[in-house]
Amino acid sequence: MAFWKKKEEVTGNTTAGEKKKKKSVIREWLDAAVFAIVAATIIRTFFFEAYTIPTGSMEGTMLVNDYLFVSKLAYGPRVPMTPLAIPLVHNTLPLTGGKSYTDAVQWKYRRIPGFGDVKRNDVVVFNFPAGDTVVTKYPDQDYYMLCRAMGRENVLANMEIITRPVDKKENYIKRCVAIAGDVIEVKDARIHINGSEAPLFPHSKLNYLVTTNGNMPGAGDELELAERFNNNFYRYNLANDQVAEMQKATNVVSVKPLIEYAAGVAPQAPADWVFPHDTANYKWNRDNFGPITVPKKGATVALTAQNIAMYRRIIRNYEGNTLEERDGKIFINGKEANSYTFAMDYYWMMGDNRHNSLDSRYWGFVPADHIVGKAWFVWLSYGENGIRWKRLLHGIGSLEK
Repeated sequence: MAFWKKKEEVTGNTTAGEKKKKKSVIREWLDAAVFAIVAATIIRTFFFEAYTIPTGSMEGTMLVNDYLFVSKLAYGPRVPMTPLAIPLVHNTLPLTGGKSYTDAVQWKYRRIPGFGDVKRNDVVVFNFPAGDTVVTKYPDQDYYMLCRAMGRENVLANMEIITRPVDKKENYIKRCVAIAGDVIEVKDARIHINGSEAPLFPHSKLNYLVTTNGNMPGAGDELELAERFNNNFYRYNLANDQVAEMQKATNVVSVKPLIEYAAGVAPQAPADWVFPHDTANYKWNRDNFGPITVPKKGATVALTAQNIAMYRRIIRNYEGNTLEERDGKIFINGKEANSYTFAMDYYWMMGDNRHNSLDSRYWGFVPADHIVGKAWFVWLSYGENGIRWKRLLHGIGSLEK
């Protein structure tokens, strides 16, 4: 019996005396790190992503140093178009500053179905449409605005330029004020959609000219003084719910929106031109703009020498066609064209801080394939006086009321 027992112990699938080899501490940490990176990448790509408010363009709904989560499921997660990239990094390596990706492999735009579509007044995170070309010396500046201000030849000759694919452009956050098919118009800084004035959110801001009786307004310290013209006139950047407070302030005679540009007047400085940057055919400005129809997938528009500036980037940059203009004629993919049918939906995005926001008024439409997700809720916020406790764990909908 002892012989057979000994033989069974030696020839079976496992020997009784054999012990499973234990992983080293380094191996265990490595496995855990790989698992964590893979899990975090999947969550970041397909479920939600952390985002930080870097500028004041969405004040006072969103504040600088608001840390929020962006839902990818709201509109459907976008399948990565630049798949070969360092995990958990957007477009720049944190220490070296180099590219965090390679565009050797590029996939077509695809989006997994989500819970809904982009709606008017949603606060949306998207890839900056004009961010396909970047000046390395001024990475936060709009390359095309720099070219208009400094001259394209000067920029190209004296500055290093890089290009980025769609999903590696910088992330922006704005409010979607118009969706595909809408007609948008700005009249004296007030937005009109399809002929009706759009709702005003309590915390959205405008510049106001405050006239006094000769003394500085006796208003609350939280009101933002932007400029003092003289003892009678002041420029304040006020939220809608602060206007009444200012009107009641000591020494105030009147409070009126400060409209710097009248209808039909285009800014003189090229750096201040608004979309589509054709002052001969479109005498628009940031306060009086449009009307303009936001392109919709499947819709067809007539093309002329007068309106081609409106659609150049759509045809060439966003939808990948060749575009030539010769002898007053337009050629798309080598063929003469007098119309164009859009392949994607587009959106019009604007900041709530209307006079301190570079938005669609300056760079135009936001294509559907640039949409990243919907702003969800703030999980951390801090300012000069420390943590803003009242904003923590609040959804965007409650913060804009």
